[in-house]
Amino acid sequence: MQGGKEKGRQDTAAPAIELRGISKAFGAVQANKDISISVQPGTIHGIIGENGAGKSTLMSILYGFYKADAGEIFIRGKKVQIPDSQAAIATGIGMVFQHFKLVDNFTVLENVILGAEGGALLRPSLAKARKILTELEREYELHVDPDALISEIGVGKQQRVEILKALYRQADILILDEPTGVLTPAEADQLFRILDRLKAEGKTIILITHKLREIMEATDTVSVMRRGEMTATVKTAETSPEELAELMVGRKVLLRVDKAPAKPGDKILEVENLRVVDDKGVARLKGVSLDVCAGEILGIAGVAGNGQSELLEVLGGMLGATGTIRVNGQPLPLAGKGADGRARRAAGIAHVPEDRQRKGLIMDFMAWENMAFGYHHDAAYQSNSVLMDNGAIQRETAAKMERFDVRPPAPRLFARNFSGGNQQKIVVAREIERNPDVLLVGQPTRGVDIGAIEFIHRQLIALRDAGKAILLVSVELDEIMSLSDRIAVMFDGQVMGERLPHETNETELGLLMAGIRGEAA
Repeated sequence: MQGGKEKGRQDTAAPAIELRGISKAFGAVQANKDISISVQPGTIHGIIGENGAGKSTLMSILYGFYKADAGEIFIRGKKVQIPDSQAAIATGIGMVFQHFKLVDNFTVLENVILGAEGGALLRPSLAKARKILTELEREYELHVDPDALISEIGVGKQQRVEILKALYRQADILILDEPTGVLTPAEADQLFRILDRLKAEGKTIILITHKLREIMEATDTVSVMRRGEMTATVKTAETSPEELAELMVGRKVLLRVDKAPAKPGDKILEVENLRVVDDKGVARLKGVSLDVCAGEILGIAGVAGNGQSELLEVLGGMLGATGTIRVNGQPLPLAGKGADGRARRAAGIAHVPEDRQRKGLIMDFMAWENMAFGYHHDAAYQSNSVLMDNGAIQRETAAKMERFDVRPPAPRLFARNFSGGNQQKIVVAREIERNPDVLLVGQPTRGVDIGAIEFIHRQLIALRDAGKAILLVSVELDEIMSLSDRIAVMFDGQVMGERLPHETNETELGLLMAGIRGEAA
């Protein structure tokens, strides 16, 4: 571990990282434009910005995934070239990705030394690594069983393994990309305690997140990017979430969900004893029962992978199940003929899938084609019994794009060429404009910038106020708390309990999300 400390002594007065005039273009798209940023050693430095602002490109240049078209990189006062990730690691930079780079059937110890075995003989390398890993775990409170398989530990501990990998390689600069996206509130709190410990030990941390509350609570300094440029760098203690949001978007943004109290009506969606067993014999839903009334939003909270996806897919006609589903009092088939998505739409159910690119859009189709996706049999879209009326679909798409502020408002642009937020708006527009009785919404703002989040939230509240029943699934607890009229928490394929937002808090919900209920919760 001496190598990392030696690097840290190179020039203690110099910034840990300094980027000067970094520019990077992909064809005609200028991803980074003359960006300069200085990160002080032993600090947590946040970087925020809308989708497409250039954050990931900038960090990919720093970590050696991309080569800048222009500009210079200085690490601890020394100009460096970083042509690849191995060069970044050699300069003391480690990166913890949003989607972990771990081998599921390897142990924690094997994952930590993978690519850094240090010799042809594995056994001595493992013994040496075990000793170092034990020291790192104790020093930074990153406790995890070195002999556990990655497939057998939770995502919170998997993230610790990623941090341990970087520290094992003597990183004293850590980049974390959206680190809390898959964590419970308790796991996120633990992560930030670990980051504070790393900072106290002199490590420098770059935190990329879209969560303004995390920026305000965890960082010392924050830099804001917009449209490929660095618009501001401020001391966190001297700014506010409102100011940061305005710097990100270029206008004032309403950070809270502005809504009147719900006025629930009759039960529209009723689910009883819903069960799903996957093709490997694993139970994914274990007797789920819930209901959603007209004029209310029922939020489903939980860490990803606890049955929420299967619940949405069954309700949307994408997955078979046993149990009972009723819409407006009418039972719906759960398997076989009449249990598909087309039948669900005919019954008044619209569905915004969790994964817009795989299940909500066909990326190689144009926007107008995607706007008709799933509804192409409608009489309004037919010019005769054989052909669709493409002109009518394109005109309707242009009108929806204007109403939902899709940018660019180009019906003939391929779906893959829109930003994530605008792809989401296309899916949301398609489903909401069908005037459904029940709207299923999965991760409505995943990967969506703050301006689009505000817009999508307004559309959901408007639909609720129009008397529709909305089932909302989100891993963002802030989103669940602010949008929902009732909250159901799922863990391991079961509903752990229901709460009213004004009668609970993130601590209680976090315990339920971890499978702890009753008096303990």
